[in-house]
Amino acid sequence: MIDIIFFSIKHINICSKYTNMSKIAYLRIDDSQTIKSIQAEFNRIYPFLKIEFFRESHLKGEGNEKKKMYFLENIKLNKIQTKKKTGKISIEENKSVADLETEFQNIFGLYVQVFRKSGKVWIETSVTDKWPLNEQNEEGKRFSEKLKIEKEDPNDHDMY
Repeated sequence: MIDIIFFSIKHINICSKYTNMSKIAYLRIDDSQTIKSIQAEFNRIYPFLKIEFFRESHLKGEGNEKKKMYFLENIKLNKIQTKKKTGKISIEENKSVADLETEFQNIFGLYVQVFRKSGKVWIETSVTDKWPLNEQNEEGKRFSEKLKIEKEDPNDHDMY
């Protein structure tokens, strides 16, 4: 195992370490952070994935309705958490999307869904929730490179 490396960006603390050549990263969840700060840090680690926050949970294997998504990115997490808890959440490469979404809900009372870049659009990963984060990210990268799509702003939303 190699030493732990700490990064700090505003209120977000990222801890990364390497074990057996597999990268393990953690997002520090603090109730004073905003949706946007968590989204930005997650997208920095997985540039072809993004996390969206919702008002309620979705059924396993299904997506959530867009009207239940939080669009105001400057909302502080403590305003939307159903469990007032701080701590860290692992976003290691071999963790499945389903496990990550479940941990956000069970530990922090936050309803999230992971989206993957697919050309010029972001798609919910509900059908591929069992895939690990690194595989989801690589699939988004392959598809975008195939179409020669540049990385776009993950905070770009279609409003309707």
